[in-house]
Amino acid sequence: MRLDLGSPVRCADEAFGELADVVIDPTTRRVTHLVVQPDRPSEPARLVPVERARGGEEAEGTILLDATVAEISRLESVRESAYLRLGEFPVEDPRWEIGVEEMLALPYYQDLDGIGAEPLSYDDHVVWQYDRIPKGEVEMRRASPVTSSDGHHLGHVDGFVVDGEDHIGHLVLEHGHLWGKREVVIPIGAVASVETDSVVLSLTKDAVGALESRRVHRWRH
Repeated sequence: MRLDLGSPVRCADEAFGELADVVIDPTTRRVTHLVVQPDRPSEPARLVPVERARGGEEAEGTILLDATVAEISRLESVRESAYLRLGEFPVEDPRWEIGVEEMLALPYYQDLDGIGAEPLSYDDHVVWQYDRIPKGEVEMRRASPVTSSDGHHLGHVDGFVVDGEDHIGHLVLEHGHLWGKREVVIPIGAVASVETDSVVLSLTKDAVGALESRRVHRWRH
């Protein structure tokens, strides 16, 4: 089954949303959970065990879940927020790992007339938004960078190809600019390390380019 980030996700009864991220066991290189974002952005993304998903020709690029929308909506939400002072971190939880994260600075506004108010000072707190994922696992999103063994930024993760036991066989790399984006399928054996929001290959930039060239050559013939 191919797991393309951004693919539509459908439950047993109706459409649910899209595949936002995947959660991986970095030791076994197995996908364990899907992070599924409902169509309505105000609803929290859900952590869905990968066993509940299936693909196949009948799916036509859609990931199918073996549960209703109501059942999936009762699963654990992923996103958490914490209001912390600069330099502070969320309290560690023995059950959860911090996945993809971002910090938002909070300017303090004194609104005198409601128009064009400028920040007079800045709060010394930040809103730390992060995903909670199972302990010992890592999270990949579509923006997760892929780096070659010689330190070049190659592009970002676009998806994964998994076998019948949900082990990753290949990483799908997307690279290039807006009008020249290309997809390169990288064997998992060429992945040196997988961490949250980061992949490093054991291949050089030139070796990845050779993989892409062979792929284009086969496609043309």
